[in-house]
Amino acid sequence: MAAVAAAGADRELKVGYYENTCHDVEKIVKSIVINSVKADRGKGSGLVRLLFHDCFVRGCDASVLLEKSEVNRRPEKDSLANIGLRGMDVIDAIKAAVEERCPNTVSCADIIIYAARDAARYLSLGGVDFAVPAGRLDGVVSRSKDADVFLPDPASNLTELIRNFRRKNFTVEELVILSGAHSIGDTHCTSIAGRLTAPDSQIHPAYRSLLVAKCGGTVVGPSNNPSLVINVRDEDPQAVARSMPAFLPRLRKAKDYLDNSYYHNNLARIVTFNADWELLTGKQARGHVKEYAENGSLWNVDFADALVKLSKLPMPAGSKGEIRTKCSAVNYHH
Repeated sequence: MAAVAAAGADRELKVGYYENTCHDVEKIVKSIVINSVKADRGKGSGLVRLLFHDCFVRGCDASVLLEKSEVNRRPEKDSLANIGLRGMDVIDAIKAAVEERCPNTVSCADIIIYAARDAARYLSLGGVDFAVPAGRLDGVVSRSKDADVFLPDPASNLTELIRNFRRKNFTVEELVILSGAHSIGDTHCTSIAGRLTAPDSQIHPAYRSLLVAKCGGTVVGPSNNPSLVINVRDEDPQAVARSMPAFLPRLRKAKDYLDNSYYHNNLARIVTFNADWELLTGKQARGHVKEYAENGSLWNVDFADALVKLSKLPMPAGSKGEIRTKCSAVNYHH
């Protein structure tokens, strides 16, 4: 069992951290990620989302991976904000392979970052890429209430979003940049309830009709919560043909392609979350939406930089950490 160590804000991260202790770790991660995403592109979007949903709560400590236990009945995983998280099976496969090669050496927290980078690079055809600074420890605390507090609500207004990102030291521009990840992935009808009745000034009527057709026909609740794609360009052609046939030529052949289409969609009022449309209500945020709609290459670079900054969010000062043997459970009860 790895010893529990201090894992505060002063823990140093560096590129090539495992060069001498687990030289092949990034090759192992890359191989498993690419094979997984080739089989199911949704796993790739899930891995990118996993980075944000882990790091934005208690820092990058893999606390989002911890399962319910006798001593922790409500881990982060159980938060409504984490509904539909995907890619954890990929992380488990990577961890098993890495443990076989380098026992008790590589943290699950670092694996999340490596996997998100490789998934983003694959889904963007190499456009999003960055060197990963590593050396994180895995946290031993995971509380659903923390995820409820820190993860942004998809129904938030712009003021709430700015406040939420500012307390993690992210600017309005970085809020807009990271929102671009909504070019990939899925969501659930409970997360977009407000969009079904939003006025025409906030959502294109044809797109609202499409969402209503998918979510508005029945009472949505825990036992009935249909999923839908976040990016309308990945929608089912038959659904698009019924509600917004003029959009059919703009559907993508490959789903979950990480690009700047989110910003074009936003300017056309065909984004899924209220929090997305809210970016158009502020002069500064709206200016950045237009900037990235016009320059996809710039967004690739800035998104990679934002992910690096996100990956450096530390655990709360005084936290304890370890190298977990299994990503879903602490090594022993604390």
